[in-house]
Amino acid sequence: MNKFYEVTAQLEQALNGISYENLDISDEVKEQVELVLAQFRRAKGRVDAPDVELHEDLLSLYNKSNDAETDPAVLRRLADKLQLMGIVDLTQESLALHEMVDASGGDPGESIEKMSMLLKKIKDFVQTENPNIEASAGEKGNPPSCSGQVSSDKNSKAPVIPVDFRCPISLELMKDPVIVSTGQTYERACIEKWLDAGHGTCPKTQQILANTVLTPNYVLRSLIAQWCEANGIEPPKRPSSTRPSKTTSACSPAERTKIEILLRKLTSSNLEDQRSAAGEIRLLAKRNADNRVAIAEAGAIPLLVGLLLTPESRTQEHAVTALLNLSICEDNKASIISSGAVPGIVHVLKKGSMEARENAAATLFSLSVVDENKITIGASGAIPPLVTLLSEGTQRGKKDAATALFNLCIFQGNKGKAVRAGVVPTLMRLLTEPGGGMVDEALAILAILASHAEGKASIGSAEAVPVLVEVIGSGSPRNRENAAAVLVHLCAGDHQHHLAEAKELGVMGPLVDLAQTGTERGKRKAAQLLERMNRFVEQQKQAQVLAEAQAQAQAQAQAQQSQPQPSSTVNSDDS
Repeated sequence: MNKFYEVTAQLEQALNGISYENLDISDEVKEQVELVLAQFRRAKGRVDAPDVELHEDLLSLYNKSNDAETDPAVLRRLADKLQLMGIVDLTQESLALHEMVDASGGDPGESIEKMSMLLKKIKDFVQTENPNIEASAGEKGNPPSCSGQVSSDKNSKAPVIPVDFRCPISLELMKDPVIVSTGQTYERACIEKWLDAGHGTCPKTQQILANTVLTPNYVLRSLIAQWCEANGIEPPKRPSSTRPSKTTSACSPAERTKIEILLRKLTSSNLEDQRSAAGEIRLLAKRNADNRVAIAEAGAIPLLVGLLLTPESRTQEHAVTALLNLSICEDNKASIISSGAVPGIVHVLKKGSMEARENAAATLFSLSVVDENKITIGASGAIPPLVTLLSEGTQRGKKDAATALFNLCIFQGNKGKAVRAGVVPTLMRLLTEPGGGMVDEALAILAILASHAEGKASIGSAEAVPVLVEVIGSGSPRNRENAAAVLVHLCAGDHQHHLAEAKELGVMGPLVDLAQTGTERGKRKAAQLLERMNRFVEQQKQAQVLAEAQAQAQAQAQAQQSQPQPSSTVNSDDS
């Protein structure tokens, strides 16, 4: 512990000694350095002394065989320090002990027996203190410990991971969330380990699994990536699966024969055959996962990619929508990219019918879930037509374009492309248009772009401050959070005119409210803005005092100059 303390102090001292304000680095990097430095400072002030009390409490329980002799205060301290105050925490601990017993070959030894005895005492105490704990845990439907463990340190300002983003098995932030047949979502590696151990039930609900198919939860993975981006955390990299990654289809021979017939029609010179076959494949791919796998196995993807450039609009629409439906399958994403589909999808996004353009945007969003595809799609010229669709599309088209742009802009290299494509004026227009149906999406994208130098400059020149102040005052919790995040970036560095404008518009009251009642990230951003605002106000006061002093000195000097000077003429008598 002492070694870690020494290293932490050295790192904090080294970082604190760097004048990074004078370096040519982005505001995003500056903010990350400030965050790391603040974490080191908190760590320095939070070093634990050797916990003699914990040691003595454990020994006292180990040495008492009679429960009646146990002091409830000791049990309460232990349950709190060991973070075993919830039924799910206790269940997880019981499972861990059970695995240790299994690993010992049925001979757990004295240490495990002592831990088991201690856990039983704590569990009995917790249930006695709170008889409704199991019912309340069931009503919430989520493990209380998932959020409790992260937020238990009141001194820590680290972002609290939302419960839904944690794997119910490991309680860690999910990297590759997958859905099982009961509808529950788990980290792929954890549920695979569970299934490989011979279990046939859902760990969370204990329901029997109808099958062992693991369906990627793309929506949740995207939400996790958005949350990480918003909180300055690197999005988790999806690990390689411990199982064979190739999915096989359960389609019958008759169904496979039907797919082969449709593929022959796709290659026909008859335009009507092409159109009808593409339409049927579109519907089959939408129907279920087995069809998506079988269609790809039969070799449909390259044929559909070839139809993206057809002048026949209905066939083109069927082809891009079929690729969208096929992309739901994890294995098919790589096949679609390797078949060179992105340029064709971008072509449809530019030239297709409105429905085809919407589905092309949705396809790019689906493919961009894979991190390396964000680079490929960004380099293909997809961003300008996505911005165009965001501006002139239907409500659904705008939503599809916004989700695709958000996902693509998680990659730093795509942010400048989006700004140069004119996305900021479009987003500002969506923020203020009647109805406000795109406010959530517009603010989320602005919050990402504000961390980029070009994005910050473009937002600043778009007169965004009045809109941001209004949202901070009256928006939804998430929108208030994102508006504050954008304003933090705008007011960083030498841009005090934005601070002055926000102060003039009355942002102080809403910021105080956000710092007290907002989301965790919203509170942090509001605190940052309040600190900068107070510093700005103090500087203004000092400048005013200095100006008044200078004016007073100047007035005194002028007064002295205007007074009549004593005569210097020499009297003749004196001479």
